[in-house]
Amino acid sequence: MTNLTVFNPAQVPAFARKGELSDVAKSLTGGSGASVKRISTKGGVFRLVAGGKEVASIDDRHLDVVIVNAAPKIGRTFYAGQYVEGQASAPNCWSADGNTPDASIKEPQAPSCATCPQNIKGSGQGDSRACRFSQSMAVVLANDVHGGDVMQLTLAATSIFGKDEGDDKRPLQAYARYLAAQNISPEMVVTRLKFDTKAAVPKLFFKAARWLDDNEYAAAIEKGQSEDAKRAVTMTVAQADGVTKTSAPAQLEGKRPAAVTPEPEEETQQPEEVKADMVDEPEKRKPATKATAVPKKAASLAAAVADWDADDE
Repeated sequence: MTNLTVFNPAQVPAFARKGELSDVAKSLTGGSGASVKRISTKGGVFRLVAGGKEVASIDDRHLDVVIVNAAPKIGRTFYAGQYVEGQASAPNCWSADGNTPDASIKEPQAPSCATCPQNIKGSGQGDSRACRFSQSMAVVLANDVHGGDVMQLTLAATSIFGKDEGDDKRPLQAYARYLAAQNISPEMVVTRLKFDTKAAVPKLFFKAARWLDDNEYAAAIEKGQSEDAKRAVTMTVAQADGVTKTSAPAQLEGKRPAAVTPEPEEETQQPEEVKADMVDEPEKRKPATKATAVPKKAASLAAAVADWDADDE
């Protein structure tokens, strides 16, 4: 069996498509089976990770998914130690809403994220911040919306923020705004994830590939309300992988920066995949002088999506 067959729903027997672990499986794994499968972009390759272990990878530079849920806030993640290849660790501090540390954190770095010394430029590598922003989504593979697993996809700043370069070169927020301007929700379409081959670290662009059909759309909505989807958008990557051990504090030269109130910036990093995040604060969007025209007829929207797909590889 090749790695690719794990992504192929045709290889999964009907009785195995429920995606629910039996009591026997839960007993043998020593837990409740509440971990979340996720898609990793480590090394610029799409990888399927389950229980913290890579179980499949694909060589294609793009992957078609349906976004069924997303974390409502941009979160933050802080690792005290340096990233070491092959050594998984849980964050020393993290925030689901980007405002205050999670209640589970025993030793928060500060009472609030805004005044945290880890949120200052230079507290991380180079001119970056030690605490990084991140956003998680729940997705299903487009080739099996009905029976496929809900998986977590956690994005770094380079994939979330940035300029809209048009066509198939839109980071997540620009892509979402582009859809919203036409009254299209992400759950209505197949989204193509594509690597930016010019980026030094894994960076994704987003593009609408096609409309879902009515049955696929109904399945996407149902999947988005599932417990798996809720866990996917609320868990950290470490929690999804079942990792609890935190990293040891790094030995840094000089003194720790004093707590101040830094200017808010938009940065993010998935520690296993992006070791240095040099993304600057996104420019604040000025009120539009003229509203974007929204097509009134479904036919116009369908034509728009068809145009997006016209220049696929």
